[in-house]
Amino acid sequence: MKKLLVLLLVLSWPGLARADAVIDWNKTAASAAFAAGLDNSDGCVDPLHESRIFAMMHAAIYDALNAIERRSQPYALDAQAPAGSSPDAAVAAAAHDVLVAVFPQLPSELGLTLAAATDLVERDYVAALAAIPDTPAKAQGILVGQAAAAAILVLRDADGSNALFLDSAYVPGPNPGDFQFIPGLPFAAGPGWGKVTPFVLTSSSQHRPKAPYALSSKKYAADFDEVKSLGAVDSTTRTAEQTEIALFWVEGAPQGWNRIARIVSVQHGLDLWQNARLFGLLNFASADGYIADFETKYFYKFWRPITAIRAADTDGNPDTVADPTWDSLRGTPPAPDYSSGHSVEGGAMSEVLTRFFGTDKVSFSTSSTTQPGVTRSFTSFSQAAEENGNSRVYIGFHFRHAVTEGIKLGSKVGEVAFNHYLRPVH
Repeated sequence: MKKLLVLLLVLSWPGLARADAVIDWNKTAASAAFAAGLDNSDGCVDPLHESRIFAMMHAAIYDALNAIERRSQPYALDAQAPAGSSPDAAVAAAAHDVLVAVFPQLPSELGLTLAAATDLVERDYVAALAAIPDTPAKAQGILVGQAAAAAILVLRDADGSNALFLDSAYVPGPNPGDFQFIPGLPFAAGPGWGKVTPFVLTSSSQHRPKAPYALSSKKYAADFDEVKSLGAVDSTTRTAEQTEIALFWVEGAPQGWNRIARIVSVQHGLDLWQNARLFGLLNFASADGYIADFETKYFYKFWRPITAIRAADTDGNPDTVADPTWDSLRGTPPAPDYSSGHSVEGGAMSEVLTRFFGTDKVSFSTSSTTQPGVTRSFTSFSQAAEENGNSRVYIGFHFRHAVTEGIKLGSKVGEVAFNHYLRPVH
């Protein structure tokens, strides 16, 4: 009896309670993406496929739990599980089956360590199932999780995400203002990603921003001077904090914003079903944010600061001055400038978080894989999104206009996700 009382106290103690299965698998997906090399360097290898992985996994998790207890509208699987099915087993099976299916499909040209990712997933799956008693409820939970995974895998099977990711045959435009290959990177990244089937948008161009500033304009010259000064590798005007911000947020957005969501979820004590809906909406917005962003990028094909600054003597603007040796604080990604994908992501996921929690004014502190040991604190989701956007100017990747329009685009994507998908049934 005494042992039973001790066990009950341990299980009920806030700091020792077993973690939420949805959050556990969100962490596993992030760790697996890191292990694969999708997002474990300053260059942020491929957050696009990473966002798709998160979205598919959380769609399956959401549908599996929804089949056990219908709280919201289904996404890919509309089913009813047998009474008493284990929610934790369903979550584990749904997540596992999606992850082990999609990681091996990632682009071979990226040189990823896919076995490391799948090994990590298998290890966590074995551990998750071992923690659940071997009962009919467990077996039923596994079956519904597998069904949910199969449904989203079928739905996304021909979504266009298998197009060549690093395209060395891409032909840059001939005029000033046209995107050019980044020095040392003779290819364009993700030129077909804007054609990937969205998760929630009706089309990738649904909220396409207006065109970038004209090269001859005063606004373009102002943006030019700002990034030339603050984003240079040898900048004398960028402050120590701005440098920290640049490096803190260079981490891929799926990693950073899912971490924020985990932190805030725990602060608010969300249950399994609430987390399934939150992370589903969050990652639908993330995935479609990148799809909409890359549609915009390759529609306008606007040059990056590194090209613009080195070739400013060709832009026809008397207020811009060329620096043929200018370089960004970190290596510029090989895709067009406008809009800023990182800023789109911040706008999209901060919008979902704000709408889900019913307020923007939520305080939290978070960390980053690209600035180990550094913690940054915020009093609102929009404050984090703004700093996330600013980081792309401080690091020299984007003009200011690409950032501000990117945040706006992301907010619209987040609004669509929240307003039209995974709606509560009551």
